[in-house]
Amino acid sequence: MPDRLSLFPPIEPFDAGMLRVSELHEIYYEVSGKADGKPVVVCHGGPGGGSTPSMRRYFDPERYKIIVFDQRGCGKSRPHAELKDNDTWALVDDMEALRGHLGVDQWQVFGGSWGSTLALAYSQSHPERVTELVLRGIFTLRRDELLWFYQEGASWLYPELWADYLAPIPEAERGDLITAYYKRLTGDDADEQLRAARAWSLWEGGTVSFYPSQERMQSFTNEAFALAFARIECHYFYNAGFFERDDQIIANIDRVRHIPGVIVQGRYDVVTPIKTAHDLACAWPEADLQIIADAGHAASEPGIIDALVRATNNFARR
Repeated sequence: MPDRLSLFPPIEPFDAGMLRVSELHEIYYEVSGKADGKPVVVCHGGPGGGSTPSMRRYFDPERYKIIVFDQRGCGKSRPHAELKDNDTWALVDDMEALRGHLGVDQWQVFGGSWGSTLALAYSQSHPERVTELVLRGIFTLRRDELLWFYQEGASWLYPELWADYLAPIPEAERGDLITAYYKRLTGDDADEQLRAARAWSLWEGGTVSFYPSQERMQSFTNEAFALAFARIECHYFYNAGFFERDDQIIANIDRVRHIPGVIVQGRYDVVTPIKTAHDLACAWPEADLQIIADAGHAASEPGIIDALVRATNNFARR
C-alpha cells in the first residue's frame, strides 16, 4: 500500500479582501498559490464554520490558484453571525459574484460537509462554470439526515456528549430539538443564546472525528465561533436549507453528472453518515466514490487528507 499523502506546506495568500454582496453583507476572500494556476474555490462547512488556513493546503500551490472565502455571517465576513438575507441561494449568488470579481471563467469546486451541499447547489445552478467537483463528508440536508444528528441516532453512539447537548433545553421541548435551539439562538437573552451556541457547537466538535480532539473542542466553544456556527447552522436547518423539496440536491444531480467528480467519505462518519454518500453515488455513477475505512467526518483525518490531495493532484494533471 503506498504511503499516504499529507497536506502541502503552509502558505500565505497573495491577495485578500472584502467583497460587498448586498446592502447588508460583505464576504471575506483570499487567493493563494499560483496566480495563473488552475482555479479552485473552497466551500467551508457549517454553514457558519468559516475558513481556516489549512484549507489552502489540499492543493499543490505550484499548480493551483486557490480561492477561499468566508460565507455570510461567519469568519471575517460581516456582519458577524447575521441571519438576515442569509440562505443557500444568497451564497450561490455570492460565489458567482466572487468568480466574476476575480476574473475566473471556470473553477474546480471543493467542499466538505455543508461545503459539499453548497458545492452541489452552486454547480447545479451554474454547471458551465465548474471543471470538477471534489466533495467530502456528503451532506444534502434531507430531513432524515438532520434528525439523525440533531434528534436521535448519533445520540446512541455518544450518550455522554448528547447529555450536554440536551442540557439547555427543557424536557418539554425536547421532541423537536432544532426548533427548541432555534428559539434560543435567535432570542433576545444574550446569555441564553451563548449557552445554547456553545452546547450546539460542542456536540458537533466532539463527534466530528474518529479520534477526539481537545484542541477542536476548545475552538468550538470560542464565543465568536460558537455564535456564528450555531446560529447560522440552526437557521439553515430550521428552514430545511431553503430548498423547494427534501431531496433537492440528489434529485437534481443530472445537471452535473457530466462534470468529473470525486466523493470522499469516512466509513465511520457520525455527523454525515455514509448512506448519503452512497445515495449520491447511486444517482451519480460517473463519480468516483472513495470510502475511507479508518475515518470519521473531519477533513483533517489522515485517510481523508490522502484521498483529497490525490484527487486534486490528479485533476491538476488533466
